[in-house]
Amino acid sequence: MTKALFEGLVLDEAGNPLPVAYVGAEPTYVYSEGGFKYHVDARQVDQQVLDALMQQISQNQDLVSQSILKFLDKDDLFTKAAVDTAIRNMDKNLPALFEQGIPEQTRAYLGMLGFRVVINRHGEVLDLDMPAAAIDEDEL
Repeated sequence: MTKALFEGLVLDEAGNPLPVAYVGAEPTYVYSEGGFKYHVDARQVDQQVLDALMQQISQNQDLVSQSILKFLDKDDLFTKAAVDTAIRNMDKNLPALFEQGIPEQTRAYLGMLGFRVVINRHGEVLDLDMPAAAIDEDEL
């Protein structure tokens, strides 16, 4: 059974969080409008968000790699190679991510950082608020 990856982080255009409901085995975000409930395919929404995240990571691969190495407190060639390979092969891990989902604690942390996804009733991502920290190049 697949999971809604960003449960609790997906909002309607008015800023209301959208609950998750299952239609059969498929997760949906439930968008209420004018007394009607629209079941928006969660995978469609989640894939749009993941595509945007992967694009950001790809565009900033060197910075992401350096930040991960700093976080791990590692600065050796083998760890760098492993991190770079993991970044290049992110898309190969998506099927497992949809099966396992993102842990509730991680989603809560993302929400506290300001991560939000705003969609319309058609499942189109209208706004994606991603937390961004100012990074001092001298710290890397």
